[in-house]
Amino acid sequence: MQQLVNKARQSVLKNRQLILDAHAYIWANPETGYREWKTARYLETAFENLGYELTRAGNVPGFYTDIDTGRPGPKVLIMGEMDSLICIDHPQADPQTHAVHACGHSAQSAALLGIAAALKEPGMLDGLSGSIRLMAVPAEELIEIGYREQLRRDGVIKYMGGKVEFMYRGYMDGCDMAILFHTSAKPDGDFAFTSSRGSNGCVTKEMVFEGRASHAGGSPHLGINALYAANLAINAVNALRETFRDNDHIRVHPIITKGGDAVNAIPAQVRVESYVRGASMPAIISANERVNRAMAGAALAMGANVLLTDRPGYHPLVNDPAMREIAETAMCALAGREHVEITENWGTGCTDMGDISAVMPTVQPYACGAVGLGHGNNYYVQDLDKACIGSAQAQVLMALMLLSDGAEKARSVIARKNTAFESMADYFAAMDAVELDLRAVTYGESSAQVSWKK
Repeated sequence: MQQLVNKARQSVLKNRQLILDAHAYIWANPETGYREWKTARYLETAFENLGYELTRAGNVPGFYTDIDTGRPGPKVLIMGEMDSLICIDHPQADPQTHAVHACGHSAQSAALLGIAAALKEPGMLDGLSGSIRLMAVPAEELIEIGYREQLRRDGVIKYMGGKVEFMYRGYMDGCDMAILFHTSAKPDGDFAFTSSRGSNGCVTKEMVFEGRASHAGGSPHLGINALYAANLAINAVNALRETFRDNDHIRVHPIITKGGDAVNAIPAQVRVESYVRGASMPAIISANERVNRAMAGAALAMGANVLLTDRPGYHPLVNDPAMREIAETAMCALAGREHVEITENWGTGCTDMGDISAVMPTVQPYACGAVGLGHGNNYYVQDLDKACIGSAQAQVLMALMLLSDGAEKARSVIARKNTAFESMADYFAAMDAVELDLRAVTYGESSAQVSWKK
């Protein structure tokens, strides 16, 4: 084991400057999901300079490459996320787009490059069986739903999340297990790594309330106020919150993305976006139906209508127990047990790593090194040795552990596999069933009917 630890540690350290330069560039050039062209080009050039042949996604940013040991065995998928967030008041946000890497994906991408460089060092594949797929993925942060829906309607993508889209395109075919180290701000204690049991999944929602415009001062009685219908709907959702079971970890957080066109006109169209998050797909679907009912009922109460558009967001992330054990061993070997926090906590955020965990053994630990509030205006990657170098070392070590000794550990992970779906086809069928496009209120001459689900 110590020999593997030394190989992982030294192979990454030899490429420290390459990794830090990559982080500096990616941090300075933040791009939101499905727009990460500069980041992708930087990484593509760096990978090709290392001698890798890439398979590019083409019409969206991202790529993958395979490392074959020359001996048969399982395929380990290691990913890095390229996209940023939007945080208008972050001091280092892009002045035009307001994009900023306030969730640490800049460190992930830099670590991915470090892994690629480390695995090119002499002797790194000695004694390994199977293969490793390195993948730079777009669009993990589930934002700009309207933009992604337009990409979907244009046929550019089918799914909102980058990993789900890549899985749909077949880029994960043949992969047996998946690893991604996220970046974490861990203020309470001197930790290098953390790991938890998993986190929520979600459905994404866009709700377009339709009213009738009229003069806001002269003839408001002739209008139907779509903004009031939306406000009533949001209050109705708030009244539902005590009906959500604690163990389901339901989170609903709508925002109004368009509230009207002119202050002197009754708003005729108002757009609302939201997620419905939860710890299981049945819980998410149940809560989502109640949210849709509230939206439809509020529209009816105001004499308005609402177009309900639901799309599969992310499946809940369930970290595979066998993969967690290997990750824990690797993290403790590199940083010391006292600097590794392993909990059974459940996170209420979402990630498309959950979708991968639904079909193959998956683990997403956290490499510390960031400070501030995730997604907030004070978030920075402060300790690059933890966030980038340590992350790369842990993932290299996990790959070595999984594929050493005839890939014994990787084969054991596969033998203990217990995923939500037997196949990717089963997964896609279940997630596609979440889709909804519905005009919720049907008005007749003397009555109205309301629908909120298929």
